[in-house]
Amino acid sequence: MKNTILLTNDDGFYAPGLQVLRKAIQTVWDTYVVAPESEQSAASHALSLNRPLRVKKIDSRAMVVDGTPADCVMLSLKGLLDITPDLVISGINSGANLGEDVIYSGTVAGATEAAILGTSGIAVSFVDPENTDYEYGAQVALKVAEAVLQHSLPEKIVLNVNIPAGWSGNGQYETTRLGRRTYREVIIEKADPRGKPYYWIGSQVDTWEGPDDCDFAAINRGNVSITPLQLDMTSFQDIHVISNWII
Repeated sequence: MKNTILLTNDDGFYAPGLQVLRKAIQTVWDTYVVAPESEQSAASHALSLNRPLRVKKIDSRAMVVDGTPADCVMLSLKGLLDITPDLVISGINSGANLGEDVIYSGTVAGATEAAILGTSGIAVSFVDPENTDYEYGAQVALKVAEAVLQHSLPEKIVLNVNIPAGWSGNGQYETTRLGRRTYREVIIEKADPRGKPYYWIGSQVDTWEGPDDCDFAAINRGNVSITPLQLDMTSFQDIHVISNWII
């Protein structure tokens, strides 16, 4: 019996990364797609609680939702589909999800929502959207998915996969920890034609920091980075310290 895979993303249903991934995955497994109708980059783990969600059928195994990646996965696993997928793959994202990006990423949120609801999740991203061959990226996703289906992820663990620029299958796969980005020009202030100020939340990455086994270092070496992320963000080592402050 074939495994069943659910695909989603944050770049929108018609993004090339998702379409190429779908083509590759459905040659191996039963595949469904439930993705946002429009781009939801940096949507993080937002759920649309204050308005109804509209679903449009694209074909017998694909639908678009006018919501976020987390919305798409929540709807899919809670009744929109008549099956329960064995794995959710979110991507292939056009752009990196390294370091603190995982907090903001709609791509990572799609995989994380799956884990919250008891299904394994993988997020897959290409670091450089200008130097990208999604066919190679789909093969990376397929390889990681095969491993997850064979071995099973621990409960509440998500894999965050980043693929370096120029990847053509010749590099290695590294299991990594999160590094840290250093940003500059995060807030850009300008004036509209009437002289009133407005702001863009943007960023330029100046540099990164982290140990040799972090995600940035692996990408710098031209290797695929696979970072296991845990949903429980409790800092256990600090519980006693904080307790002494308060009690």
